[in-house]
Amino acid sequence: MYISRFNHAAASRPPRFNAACPADFNAVLTIECYENVNIVGMPQETLRIEDQPGSRDGQRILSLEGALVLTTMFDFQRTVRADTSRSLIIDMGKVSYADSAGIGALVGAYVTRQHGGRSLALVGVSERVRNALQVTHVEQFFRFFDSVSAAEQATTS
Repeated sequence: MYISRFNHAAASRPPRFNAACPADFNAVLTIECYENVNIVGMPQETLRIEDQPGSRDGQRILSLEGALVLTTMFDFQRTVRADTSRSLIIDMGKVSYADSAGIGALVGAYVTRQHGGRSLALVGVSERVRNALQVTHVEQFFRFFDSVSAAEQATTS
């Protein structure tokens, strides 16, 4: 959340500066104009990853909860790269959104799996994430399922 409070009274006062030093002018102007601005940082995004075996040999299920974004994608990538299963099912039913870095991490997972002759399935992808995949023209790389059980049935070990 970004909150900005600007003090117009402080900004309308003439700045105090040394005209002989332009750097001083900029510093004083900045201090005068922004002395009463409070900036609150963005909340830290989280992504919970639950790794569990599938119902068949050679299947793994990663259940994600949270946002798949730049600040959370590294754990996701590490988990996907460490997985050696024949079929990886990623349950995204509780993923609120994915930014470009998150989309890139999904594409990276797809490429890694394809090069190893292994499969990847996405489950419960929200409309928001699906739209992001469409806009970036990478949707065609993925197999989508409505449920984990449907993905398990469709993927072979």
